Amino acid sequence: MKPEVLLFDLGGVLVNYTGFSEIGALISEAVTPEELQERWRACGAERFETGEITPHQFAEALGTVLAFNVSPEVFLEQFESWSIGFYDGAVDLLSELRPQYRLAALSNSNELHWRRNESVGVPQQFEAAFSSHELHLRKPNRAIYEEALRRLDVTAANVVFFDDTEPNVEAALEVGMQAYRVLGVEALRACLVENGYLPATNAAK
Repeated sequence: MKPEVLLFDLGGVLVNYTGFSEIGALISEAVTPEELQERWRACGAERFETGEITPHQFAEALGTVLAFNVSPEVFLEQFESWSIGFYDGAVDLLSELRPQYRLAALSNSNELHWRRNESVGVPQQFEAAFSSHELHLRKPNRAIYEEALRRLDVTAANVVFFDDTEPNVEAALEVGMQAYRVLGVEALRACLVENGYLPATNAAK
């Protein structure tokens, strides 16, 4: 059965997000990627992505656990720029899909990255674009998928979801969506073609 809605994660799928690669210049000590992830979670980053704390509270907490060599204000300015905009080819791919499907986005994001996304026209490419900080829920919490379905007024069986993180894909499958893990636009296009959502003649665009 042809799905009604294609639902996309943004960062790592359609949107270029530099993430932790930029943070090394802002901290006073060397940390491993594993330590960085652990400290990131410890500072309440997930609470920032669900809108429970302000950008300044997030920056102060992160600065404490990472020993920033810059002020919270400088960090936040840099942090906002981590969400760069669509990958090359992403807008063209969405344009190809739009005549056949309803297109929506579901992203774990925050106030600053969402503002950046809006400024470069990311949400405007979708019928609806949902951010965790606005829904006060984040993937892979089952409730965020159910809320997206409610707002889209569609059943899970009529949705195909694409994300770059396996736990988020598994959660979507548990809700009843079709779901695939993809990394970047080329992989997304290949997945769409392989599963019959896009004609094979479009594969090389």
